[in-house]
Amino acid sequence: TSEMLHKLCIRTLVRKYCRGVSVERRVQLQQKVVTSAVFRGKKEGYQQSLNQRFLDTRLKENEINPRVLQLIQGESIKYVTPVIKYDRNGFKARERLLVLTQAAAYVVEMAKIKQKVEYATLKGISTSNLSDGIIVIHVPDDNKQKGDVILQCEHVFETVTKLCMLSNKESLVKIVKGSLRFRIGSGKEGTVVFAVGQEPQVFRDRNGQLTVV
Repeated sequence: TSEMLHKLCIRTLVRKYCRGVSVERRVQLQQKVVTSAVFRGKKEGYQQSLNQRFLDTRLKENEINPRVLQLIQGESIKYVTPVIKYDRNGFKARERLLVLTQAAAYVVEMAKIKQKVEYATLKGISTSNLSDGIIVIHVPDDNKQKGDVILQCEHVFETVTKLCMLSNKESLVKIVKGSLRFRIGSGKEGTVVFAVGQEPQVFRDRNGQLTVV
């Protein structure tokens, strides 16, 4: 009888806790579960991210250029964050916005949409096991896409988690060590090399590779 009462007591306490959790808190917990599944024990900085609250968005809709809002009209914007986008050729750094809707990810420059990746066609998401904020969004090898998207963002755990949940492709995230390959376009590929150094930096090395320290 004692064992049965103990189990009933535990169930009652759990039920009481779950019913008392606010909607906002529930959303946070759902996101943190996905973050854990993707990054736990795989990427540096994960432990420090546990106590960091994920925001709904880093930029509000009224901070986005009206022309961009007009171009993606009909799609509900779920998350926006500033990013650095690296050119696939030459790796020049450019300030951009990453806009995630319920259907696609957009790389935006001021009033222009530079690239659109529909979640249905998303082939994968890669990031390193180190503490950098590099994210590579892998796209199909077709004429509709210029190539994979190389981004650097300040809130890498938050951004990847949002992208995973919206695209429902958590299983396609890869945490790589050393280097990763990305598609430039027209059958060509490039390499991102990850290294450890005295200070963070991103540059094109002598071999024409993007090196992230």
